[in-house]
Amino acid sequence: MKTAQGGINISILGKDLMVACPDSERTALIAAARYLDDKMREIQDSGKVMGTERCAVMAALNLANELLELRKQAANVPADIDHRLQFLRGKIDAALHEEIL
Repeated sequence: MKTAQGGINISILGKDLMVACPDSERTALIAAARYLDDKMREIQDSGKVMGTERCAVMAALNLANELLELRKQAANVPADIDHRLQFLRGKIDAALHEEIL
């Protein structure tokens, strides 16, 4: 991955692309490009998908599915944590109440 003024040159399946990117986001962009390249190579190596465009669409669908699953899991975490905190708060209140009596 090469950097150029105002952008960065990334490589996906051997094809170089110049992408505009703020300096603060270059590391993340490079990581994302490598991740995408790896996913597309996995799909291409499976031999089930022909053509770069179709491979890109399949990779995009797989990544979108991963993202949606992670969002779904993240949405469930706060509710679970909130439930646990309420349970612990109740136990603490009960213990304090017993000490007062």
